[in-house]
Amino acid sequence: MTADLKPEKITKADVRWSWVLWTFFSHANYNYERLQATAFAHAMTPIIRKLYKTPEDIAAALKRHLVFFNTEPNVGGVIHGAVIAMEEQRANGADIDDDAINSVKSGLMGPLAGIGDTISQGTITPILLAIGIGLAGYKTGATDLTTLTGSPLGALFYIVFETVIILAIAYFTYMQGWIRGREFVTDTLRSGRLDRLISGASVLGNVVLGALAASFVAVNLAPTIGVGVGGELSFGPFPAEGTGGTQLNIQTDILDKILPGLLPLGLVLLTWWLLKRGLNPIRLLVIYLVIALVGAFPFFGPQPNFVTDSCGSAIFQPYGKCAAPVAPTE
Repeated sequence: MTADLKPEKITKADVRWSWVLWTFFSHANYNYERLQATAFAHAMTPIIRKLYKTPEDIAAALKRHLVFFNTEPNVGGVIHGAVIAMEEQRANGADIDDDAINSVKSGLMGPLAGIGDTISQGTITPILLAIGIGLAGYKTGATDLTTLTGSPLGALFYIVFETVIILAIAYFTYMQGWIRGREFVTDTLRSGRLDRLISGASVLGNVVLGALAASFVAVNLAPTIGVGVGGELSFGPFPAEGTGGTQLNIQTDILDKILPGLLPLGLVLLTWWLLKRGLNPIRLLVIYLVIALVGAFPFFGPQPNFVTDSCGSAIFQPYGKCAAPVAPTE
């Protein structure tokens, strides 16, 4: 190889530009044949241009990275950094062939995908969403729209912090893979530190999901039982007028006395059980939508006259007589 064809030294700026390409285009050409392979090759182009000078070597390097590849794009970026280090060693004469590079990619993409999904989708995103929804002013079980103040801070908080945290993780792992090479990844996997991290993240994610379910899942079971003065029972929206009896709501006066939040907890556990049994999530959403529509239909009387009415005559609405909303004061 002549002097002018020697590989150039890879700089931090080159790796940073490779990370930018991967961040923006990791799913740009996602397909069932190669999944993220073309995006991987695209992210490697700044590196390949610095290391290889002849058209044959450049073509071979691009072809080498067009094999099947799929991983979580943020934590999985450590693979790119390790491959960049291996490509640099290979271009400078190290005995590293195509199979060695591809084995690193194929061997690490699965474990790191599980780690990345657990950290990003299972922990970070639910926590930030919970905080953002709280800042947005959501109130569980609210039936009067006038009580919902709302705030754009919830959406802004989620967008800003989700972006900053995820990009920081992605950049750190990409650079660590390049600086410390494949040994860093394999040693970390062997040490068991990532297993402990995944276990801790899973526990934290489950705690957050439990808090989300308790805070934001609302089930209103509206039917009441009317108890007359003589002990007679009647089922419906209201006890018979003039009987002097009492009215017991099935949810607030019976189920919530046994265990507050029993119905939302039951819905969450039922959903988990159905998903574990293999029910398609989309099909389950359609089933819940149909149940919600049926439960909101005013079977027991006239429908509310105004959107702000705290009343209703459906299964999933609190029973009460509808009245015109109070006129706003000037």
